[in-house]
Amino acid sequence: MAHRVTGVLIFFFLFVHVLDTALVRVSPEDYDNVVATYKTPIVALLEYGLVAAILFHALNGLRVIAVDFWSKGPRYQKQMLWTVVGVWVVLMIGALYPVLGHAVREVLGS
Repeated sequence: MAHRVTGVLIFFFLFVHVLDTALVRVSPEDYDNVVATYKTPIVALLEYGLVAAILFHALNGLRVIAVDFWSKGPRYQKQMLWTVVGVWVVLMIGALYPVLGHAVREVLGS
């Protein structure tokens, strides 16, 4: 279920991204305003959520491929899921500072 949800979330992000990028040809001033809103701490949290969705979707996709194409895949499905979750948690911890660092500095004023 989480694989499908993250896939839908990533699709909607890509849809909005294409729309806001297309705005540069229609109204460069409006495009600049939209890009300025992307530099807020709230959007930084959304970016972190996007990173979370993409990482989980990618890692779980590799697990699904292994289950489908590896003869022993179905037998190790549960262990592979927990491995995916563990790797995902480690990568998300590693993504904290690069993704949220500027937002924390802006909120704390440093």
